[in-house]
Amino acid sequence: MSLSVINAGFGRTGTMSIKIALEKLGLGPCHHMEEVVKNPSQLPYWQKAAKGEQVNWDDVFAGYGSAVDWPSAHYWRELADYYPDAKVLLSVRPADQWWNSFSGTIQELLKIRDQVEDEYPRSVMYMADEIITQQTFSKITDDMDHALKVFARRIEEVKQTIPESRLLIYQVSEGWEPLCNFLDIPVPDEDFPRTNSKKEFWEVFGGGSEPS
Repeated sequence: MSLSVINAGFGRTGTMSIKIALEKLGLGPCHHMEEVVKNPSQLPYWQKAAKGEQVNWDDVFAGYGSAVDWPSAHYWRELADYYPDAKVLLSVRPADQWWNSFSGTIQELLKIRDQVEDEYPRSVMYMADEIITQQTFSKITDDMDHALKVFARRIEEVKQTIPESRLLIYQVSEGWEPLCNFLDIPVPDEDFPRTNSKKEFWEVFGGGSEPS
C-alpha cells in the first residue's frame, strides 16, 4: 500500500473530519497526528524527520492509504514527490476561523508540554513543537499577524507547486461532492463527518480538559 491522498493543509482546517471521510471512502487507514499519539512505533520516524534526517516514507506510512494533518503536512513537498501518483488536498478555512481554532487548541497544548508527566505524550508534544512552533512558525505562534502570514504562504506555495490537475483546494464545509469528484469516487449516502471541535480536541490530546 502507498499513499493515494496527501493533505498539505495545516492542522485545524478540518483534518480530523477529512481523515474520517477518506476512511469512509475506502482510502484509509488515514494517518493523522492522532495516529502518532496512539502508536508509539510512529514517533521515532517523526523525531528523525524533525531533525532533518532522511526517513523511509514507505516505512512511515506502512498500512496507511492517505495522510492528513501535522506531522505529515509539514512534509507535503517530499511526500508529493515520493508518491507521484497521489492526489494532493489543500484543506483551508477562513483565516480568522483557523486562527481562533489553532490559538485555542494546538498553540495552547504545546505551551504546556513541560507540564505533561507521562513520557510518551510529552515526547510527542516535543516533536510536534519542533515541527509546528519552531519550523513552521519560526518559533512565533502567539502573534496572530505572523501566524496568518504563514498560513497564507502555505496556501500559495502549494498552489504554485502542485499542478491544478493533481490538486483540490478544499473546505470541509463543502461536504462530499467536491472531494468525491476529485477522487472519482461516488458520493456516499450519508452526512459528511463533522468532528474535532475544541472540546473534542482537548478530550483526545489534553487528557479531557482545556487549560485554564
